[in-house]
Order: sequence, then structure tokens, then C-alpha cells
Amino acid sequence: MKRFLRIPFSLAAAAMLGIGCGATEEDTQPEVELGEEEMISAEINALKVSEAVEWWRVRNALKKYRDVNVATADGYIPVSPCESLAGDGGMGIHYLHPGLAGDLTTDPYKPEILLYLPDGKGGLEFLGPEYFQADAGQARPSTIGKGFDGPMPGHSPDMPVHYDLHVWLFKYNPKGLFAIWNPRVVCK
Repeated sequence: MKRFLRIPFSLAAAAMLGIGCGATEEDTQPEVELGEEEMISAEINALKVSEAVEWWRVRNALKKYRDVNVATADGYIPVSPCESLAGDGGMGIHYLHPGLAGDLTTDPYKPEILLYLPDGKGGLEFLGPEYFQADAGQARPSTIGKGFDGPMPGHSPDMPVHYDLHVWLFKYNPKGLFAIWNPRVVCK
């Protein structure tokens, strides 16, 4: 019995000291490249648990807008060309829902704007929602624990001073889930 106890202890000591393990300093873990979905998942899961759960629900509810025809049937209309800013990245094409953009409320399941990028095959890739509120002197809006950016001047003559929040739920953004510009969005 004593011999039996000495063997595991000897092996454990050898493993801790690196004796006979065959490990060298050059040994490294293989690099694993994460896909788009895994990187987005990691961004969402890095949030507070209650916020992550809610953003997962929003993402699931908005999946239907991967088909731009569903978005137009729901009242969204294209209101911009593919937007980009040299050195910062892009936002894509803005599809606005006039009925939702005209009030001072935010429902994360009914975004005022949807963002799309031409996919090079004649279609559009859904990037994520943009939440929008015109500045009417209200407190800075927020949704699911995240404050909007702004107030900021309108980006076109007919756009008011406003607050907005981009959420890259369908296109990974190395600048972060809530960054304004996405360097992986390239307008051609």
C-alpha cells in the first residue's frame, strides 16, 4: 500500500517541477482564430450578466432583419449612402423607421435605425441596430445599461441635434460593441 501512495506523489512532484515532462520553453499553445460569431459572442458575454442576457434577447429578436426585405416591410427606408470616415471605419447604409425616430422613447427591440453594408453580391449584410433620439433637452438616453453618444449635431442638413447608440450585434467591431465607427465596415 505504501508503494502505491508513493507513485502518484512522485508523478505529481515530477509534473510540478517539469521533470520528465518533455516540455520546453519553446512549447506554446496553438493559436485559435475565432470567427465573427464567436467574437461577437465574447463581446456580449463580457457585459454584466443582466445586460448580456438582454442583448442576447435583442439580437435574437432582430435576426429577422438579416433580410432587408423584412426591414422594408416593417417600415424601414434607406436614408443614407454607405457612410464611412477615413481612418475610423464605417457605419454602413442607414435604414430609418420614420415612426420610431420621431418620438423620445427607446425600445431596444424596435430600433429607430438598422445598419447594412453592401455584400459585394448585390445584397446587404445586416450589421446591427442604431438607437436614435432627437435632442429635446431631455436627459441623456440609455438602453440596457448603455448611455447614448451625444448630443451631437446632425450629419446632414435635415437631421437634428441628437443622441445615438450603435450596437454591432451582427458585425464584429474591434473598437467595441458600442463604438460609433467600425473599421471592419468598408464602403466601396
